[in-house]
Amino acid sequence: MLYYLFDWLDKAFDFPGAGVFQYISFRASMAAITSLLIMLFCGKPFIRFIRRKSIGETVRNLGLEGQKEKEGTPTMGGLLILAAIIIPTLLFAKLDNVYVLAMLVTTVWLGMIGFIDDYIKVFKKDKEGLPGKFKVFGQVALGLGVGLLLSFHPDIASTKTTIPFVKGNEFDYAWLISWMGDWTQNWVWVVYVLVAIFVVTAISNAANLTDGIDGLATGTASVIGGALAILAWLSGNIIMANYLNIVYLSDIGELTVFITAFVGATLGFLWFNTFPAEVFMGDTGSLALGGIIAVFALLIRKELLLPVLCGIYLWEDASVIIQRWGCKHYRRKHKLPAGEPVPIEKRPYLMTPVHHHYQKKGIPEPKIVQRFVIIGILLAIVSIVTLKLR
Repeated sequence: MLYYLFDWLDKAFDFPGAGVFQYISFRASMAAITSLLIMLFCGKPFIRFIRRKSIGETVRNLGLEGQKEKEGTPTMGGLLILAAIIIPTLLFAKLDNVYVLAMLVTTVWLGMIGFIDDYIKVFKKDKEGLPGKFKVFGQVALGLGVGLLLSFHPDIASTKTTIPFVKGNEFDYAWLISWMGDWTQNWVWVVYVLVAIFVVTAISNAANLTDGIDGLATGTASVIGGALAILAWLSGNIIMANYLNIVYLSDIGELTVFITAFVGATLGFLWFNTFPAEVFMGDTGSLALGGIIAVFALLIRKELLLPVLCGIYLWEDASVIIQRWGCKHYRRKHKLPAGEPVPIEKRPYLMTPVHHHYQKKGIPEPKIVQRFVIIGILLAIVSIVTLKLR
């Protein structure tokens, strides 16, 4: 909104300083600062409000040290994160940009699904929350919408993406079905939509799994968001895109404004979410954070970088899959009766997701979070460096 106001002031009255709003770097910086200030100034009043309404976390007994102390901690802090993302974006971004609109829809859509889940848990006293099939449906619907948008929108339609570590790193998903001959271009959108659905569902759920100890989800998300901001700016700058030999995307640079607001919001929330947490984000925040990262990567055509950039999420997700497979194999091999637990020492991990494994080993929460964030920073650096490693 402010972009259009100052654009009018600049053109109509040659207002001093109004032209600075034409620069994405300035508006991105202002979006980050605004989102951070929203979190820092509204965080305490929001926490007090949530506490007065008795909107507290119900903690399941997992046998972890310090777990019971978290009982009753205010939750649904994701609402404040979403506000701190959306408000600066509305203020500083070009709202006629299709990429920005896609990210705003993503934020509201997944935030709404997470809010319903938290509402059922908190107010209906149902620890299971929204049934998993409805969450998956929402994620699949979002992935379907993004896939169709990127396949058919007249201004941005393309099934090409960036593939890391490969010379001439432009990859077209049409190659996967090139055996169809003349039908390839007619059906490549199906492949792309399936990829979009998988990426959105996988990353959104993985981010949700990561939100298990104080500061881990927001800490890693802010690092990933910072890397995505750099990638979006480079992809939208024709000089840098040509220099790095990556896909140039006209108007994609506007997403830098959105993602810097995302970084500011996650860092601001981390102020209150570090150990011992004063507030939890709940599924309102964690589902949205993962979905935002996934959709953003799809829009800037960097989804194939996610296994590296989101390596922490991949590790969390993989630990759960490995644990289930390992326990299932042990049960079958030793013919355990139904309901009998697998001995802890025979499990691949002491507990999953993997951050709980390290808690079980007696490592304090803050140290786990610090180490995971350090790994996340290294992975972010590697992801950016891949633009020249080929």
